[in-house]
Amino acid sequence: MYKRQNQVLDENHLERLAERCPNLVGFKDGVGDLELMTRIYSRLGERFTYIGGLPTAETFAMPYLTMGVTTYSSAIFNFVPKFALDFYAAVRAANHAKAYAMLNDFVLPYIALRNRKRGYAVSIVKAGMKVIGRSAGPVRAPLTDLTEAELAELSALVARIADVQKLAA
Repeated sequence: MYKRQNQVLDENHLERLAERCPNLVGFKDGVGDLELMTRIYSRLGERFTYIGGLPTAETFAMPYLTMGVTTYSSAIFNFVPKFALDFYAAVRAANHAKAYAMLNDFVLPYIALRNRKRGYAVSIVKAGMKVIGRSAGPVRAPLTDLTEAELAELSALVARIADVQKLAA
């Protein structure tokens, strides 16, 4: 079950679904309501695998892990997979210093670029694919692609973490 903004789904609804659908095994949160997630996990515990599904889920990875959300869908994994895996490893190891450094080095500047325009959550991932030479094509209307200047910013950001990863290797 993927919880999005346009759904009304709380711990009571999810519990009834779990009773009626024994093959329902996971709950993916795309909303970010920590109180609701706490109520759901408190009520249903290990009944589900919990997945973080928020845009740029890395920003929520540490607090969500303490709530029982052990994994998340990472958009940046599409174009910087080593960084995404290293970040996940830091979170799982409770290496907060490394995780926060990685947030500051890449994730937060990436989010600042993504937040410049509504709809850029998709556009920036496609731009990231273009930056690494694996174009996924343009976004569909009504979304718009990043500007050339924004694409250059993203390219520099990706290059910077690639250089950092080479130094650390």
